[in-house]
Amino acid sequence: MPKWTQGCLIGAVLIVIILGGAMAGVGAMLAGATRTQPKAEDRPPPLVRVMDLIPDSVTFSVESQGSVLPVTQTSLSAEVAGTVVELSSAFEPGDSFQAGQQLMRIDPTNYEVAGARSKAALDQRQIEYDGAKKLREQGYRAEAELLSAKAALESARADLVRAERDLERTRIVVPYDGLVRTRDAELGDYVAPGSPIGTVFATDRFEVRLPLPDNDLAFVNLPQSGISSDASDLPQAILTGSYRGREVEWRGTIVRTEGVVDERTRMVFSVASIDDPYLREGAKQNAQPLPAGTFVSAEIEGITLDDVVSIPRTLLRGNDQVVFVDEENQLRLRNLEFLRLDADNAYVAADQLQELRVVLTVLEAPLNGMLVRIRDEDNASVGATAPATGSVATSQ
Repeated sequence: MPKWTQGCLIGAVLIVIILGGAMAGVGAMLAGATRTQPKAEDRPPPLVRVMDLIPDSVTFSVESQGSVLPVTQTSLSAEVAGTVVELSSAFEPGDSFQAGQQLMRIDPTNYEVAGARSKAALDQRQIEYDGAKKLREQGYRAEAELLSAKAALESARADLVRAERDLERTRIVVPYDGLVRTRDAELGDYVAPGSPIGTVFATDRFEVRLPLPDNDLAFVNLPQSGISSDASDLPQAILTGSYRGREVEWRGTIVRTEGVVDERTRMVFSVASIDDPYLREGAKQNAQPLPAGTFVSAEIEGITLDDVVSIPRTLLRGNDQVVFVDEENQLRLRNLEFLRLDADNAYVAADQLQELRVVLTVLEAPLNGMLVRIRDEDNASVGATAPATGSVATSQ
């Protein structure tokens, strides 16, 4: 055999030996890895924290907001012509006045003269009528002459009433206690009938229009439009706003619901009433006045439902899925139909739940039937009453 052939054979044998050794080493490494890799069935179930859900009664509330407005507001205007000759010190924007208090006086001279003339004319017509009546009784006058004298007397009496009424109209008065919002006439101004004088409003009662979406209406017993309700059955509202740089609360009552749906916002308006907002009837302990125009948020007292469970909203997966643990410590993914959602909690009827332990631990890929271990020392038994007295915002 030639030498070069023997060399090739020896090289080929060496290559085979080297490759075989390498493959044996790789096999040994894989075998060792297989021996050290734990089996899937030997891994312990994931450790989770759970919270016990306790059915209880929940009182809902509905939130809204609006501006405080007077129930009665009057735009004053002149009913007679003349020059403004008197202005009350109370007729200033922001000042208060009493019912019947004179706020302004228009020059009454012409109307006093007109009244005196009407009174004199009435006296003259009365004399003429009395004479005609006496002559008629004696048969010296016809019935028509008596009737004419009577008509002249009634006309003179009507002229006097009108003159006296015009004289009264020179005094600008309002039939309620209130505050001045604006004044549009000054001392010495000439005003004609219909000229604006100012704007005032009553301080006995204010109202707030509170818009509510349709899905909130099921959670509050609002009075029906056009149907009278007992005062004790009307929902209460807590109004919160800013007064002198700090947050203040006032109490109101929902007195009516406007019987239309706003075409633009699709909202229904309820109306809260606040009595004596300026504390005119006597200061109440720790109470603060509620100025007109204040913007307030409102928490309206709602209905109470029994056997309701509250679930923290952070535990929801997607829109409606919650992860529970059953009696055998296995995960159960449930899609629930909630009674109501707010910013913090989801409320569900207890009879809809098959399990009452909800998982607090965030699991990347929970599966139905997955076995878990429970950290009993971290469990918390939390009832639905904790958020029951809080606000429930617009449901989603």
